[in-house]
Amino acid sequence: MLRRSLTLRLLVACLVLGAAVSVQAADTRVELVAPDELRTLLEKHVDFLDQRPEGGLDEGGRVAILRRARKEIGEILATEGYFSPSIESAEAGDTFRIVVTPGRRTMIGQVNLHFSGDVSRAEGERPARIEALKAAWGLPVGHPFRQADWDSAKQQLMDALGARDYAAASITASHALIDPETASATLNVDMDSGPLFRFGQLDISGLSSYDPSLIERYQPPKAGEPYSLDRLLRFQTALQNTPYFASVVVDVDRESATPDAAPLRVQLTEALPRRLGFGVGASSNTGYRVETTYRDAHFFDRAYNLVSGIRLEQRRQLGYADVFLPPSQAGDLDSVGVLAEHTDISGLQTQRQSIGVVRTIPRGNIENRLSLNFQHETLTPDGSLPSSRKALAANWSWTRRAVDNILDPRAGQVLNLQVGGAAQVLLSDRNFARFYGRYQLFVPVAKRDVLILRAEGGVTVAPSRDGVPQDFLFRTGGSQSVRGYAYQSLGVRDGTATVGGRYLAVTSAEYVHWYSGDWGVATFVDAGNANDERQLFKMNFGYGFGPRWKSPAGPIALDLAYGQRDHRLRLQFAVAIAF
Repeated sequence: MLRRSLTLRLLVACLVLGAAVSVQAADTRVELVAPDELRTLLEKHVDFLDQRPEGGLDEGGRVAILRRARKEIGEILATEGYFSPSIESAEAGDTFRIVVTPGRRTMIGQVNLHFSGDVSRAEGERPARIEALKAAWGLPVGHPFRQADWDSAKQQLMDALGARDYAAASITASHALIDPETASATLNVDMDSGPLFRFGQLDISGLSSYDPSLIERYQPPKAGEPYSLDRLLRFQTALQNTPYFASVVVDVDRESATPDAAPLRVQLTEALPRRLGFGVGASSNTGYRVETTYRDAHFFDRAYNLVSGIRLEQRRQLGYADVFLPPSQAGDLDSVGVLAEHTDISGLQTQRQSIGVVRTIPRGNIENRLSLNFQHETLTPDGSLPSSRKALAANWSWTRRAVDNILDPRAGQVLNLQVGGAAQVLLSDRNFARFYGRYQLFVPVAKRDVLILRAEGGVTVAPSRDGVPQDFLFRTGGSQSVRGYAYQSLGVRDGTATVGGRYLAVTSAEYVHWYSGDWGVATFVDAGNANDERQLFKMNFGYGFGPRWKSPAGPIALDLAYGQRDHRLRLQFAVAIAF
């Protein structure tokens, strides 16, 4: 009985002792001790830190982890230029520590860039170009050695040499010699420019529905023109932006046996020519809307692009059809279109039918547009007599865009000038000339904010507004105009309706503060009016604020605006969802 009791007591004691050892072992964890500037990097790439190994860490486990730490951490530190680190272990209570002392960081002591191939010939601009490449080398003497910087510097050198003239440029040899005693690195790179490349003839594949002459209209590099990567990308972008192709890849044959006339390969995948679309949207100017569109990029079995649609809005309904021709050899764009429209805005009902032709001449950031348009309209103002008018009007528009981002500008300016008119001897009811200008200035403020200044003005020279179509007169008010007032409610009173006048002036100042994401808030002051008599001209002010959201199509605004003349708050916005 005594022996059995003693055995039971020993068993209980062993169980208690075993539980204590198990808890202590289960609490054992691995911890990294390293300089702050390296800790984040190591913790990101070493996955055995902060472990609590099941069953604890025995002596063999500690040795295995230390061996693994020396290998993995040593490799990581080498990429940062630390080639002689000390990686040891230490214990503190239930913590097994990996102590990292990185040692001296390797610095760049010497850089040797060698060039061969055509660029090494001592002719023309070649010597100066080599010196420029050496001066732009991304990892110069005195900088710390990092593997990522070393790889990046080599890639930048090859890209810079291969961007112009030398399509087959390559690195034939590269190595970094590390001296651990002096903690210095000697970098050696051998570059071969290869031969001088010039563009050859077009080699087009994937084209079945269109004539190859269509490609020529998008200004490909000419045969004999020196190779340029930027020139290739501009040509590829021009093709990709057309409605004809779903994908475009443009490149030269870099292994061509005739580099002075390297074939220019154009690989195309044609887009479906016919598309039917539907959309819904809303605007504080014209209300809710539904829309259907039909596009045909192979209209009349040619590369004519038909864009047509029907749009039904609360205060506006229209049907339209435009045919866009491929660009001319000079890059000019021609189109012809028809439109039928009914509007009921600010007490004025308008029925308009028009047909016109347009030539657009883009040249860099400047665009000229010439148009000739015949239109007939019938006006029915509330509380006044209806009238009709017609005009064959010519118009010239000049636009200069110099902004950092077309969809979301933060710096730069946009200027638009227009001159148009009509004559009674040419199918018009009234002689008139119209002059209009709009200027926007974007001024960056702080890190993300922007100040937007806008000025707009116009005058229609005519004995009277009678007989002049509304398109050539002026009304204002509403979103993107003078906020705080109803859409096109500022103008000339005719009965209880607002019609267009011969004079326009609008100014605006808006400050937008952007937060860290895609949201911001704006505050603004607008002033403007449209009138028919200069002596009676008086500016109407609007004030307000509202949130901004950076959508893929550009910032969307929701403004709460107060119109000083009407003593009224209005919520004004413009948003659309298409599918």
